[in-house]
Order: sequence, then structure tokens, then C-alpha cells
Amino acid sequence: MKIVQEFKEFALRGNIIDMAVGIIIGAGFGKIVDSAVKDVLMPPLGFMVGGIDFSNLEFVLKPASLTAAAVTVKYGLFLNAMISFSIVAFAVFMLIRGINALKKKEAAQPTVPALPSKEELLLTEIRDLLKKK
Repeated sequence: MKIVQEFKEFALRGNIIDMAVGIIIGAGFGKIVDSAVKDVLMPPLGFMVGGIDFSNLEFVLKPASLTAAAVTVKYGLFLNAMISFSIVAFAVFMLIRGINALKKKEAAQPTVPALPSKEELLLTEIRDLLKKK
């Protein structure tokens, strides 16, 4: 039962829940970026370079036969994946850059020590008077 209790503490820790939320949002963001690359960026880029559909670019290593499918290297799909990765990496970079800028602003602000309460001031005066006697 100790393992179950340890796992429960681990799973309910705030960092794990935050990480799970981040992974779920990241998966959704990945789908958006993938669609943006395949459906928005690549068609005009293919049109500009002569009407090429990048997702269909491939090297045929062995043509299809009656008994086996063709063996191909689909470098167009790889190119799409690299562009998607670049967009996601840039978005994460900008996010981290913004977070670091906020941290620098917090660190740059001087922290003003809290003023002692009236009771503390009175006790300090009493202590100082007792030291003098």
C-alpha cells in the first residue's frame, strides 16, 4: 500500500497536473501547426516553385510489383515535418523569451523591506532603554 500512497502523492502534485495540461495543449497546438504547414504554407510555396505538391515528393527505391508494395523515401513529408517542427520550436522560443523577460523585470525591481510593525518598534525601544540601564 505504500507504493500506492507514494504514487498518489506524486500524481496529485501541482507540477504533474501542470505538465499534463501542457502536454494536452501542446498536442492541440501541434495539430494546428501541422494543418498550417500542410494546408496554408505548402500549397502557395509549391505553386511558386512550379506547382509541386511537397507531400507527394518521393524517391522510388523499388517499384511496386504484384506481390509487394513500392519501397519509397517520402522526403516531401519529411520536409513538411521539418517546417512544422521549426514553427513549433520558434513558438516555444518566443514563449521562453517572454517568460525570461518577465523574470528579468521582477529581478530588476528593488525589493523594499517591510516596515516593522508598531509593536516591534515599541519592543525595540524598550530593549534599547533596558540596555542603557
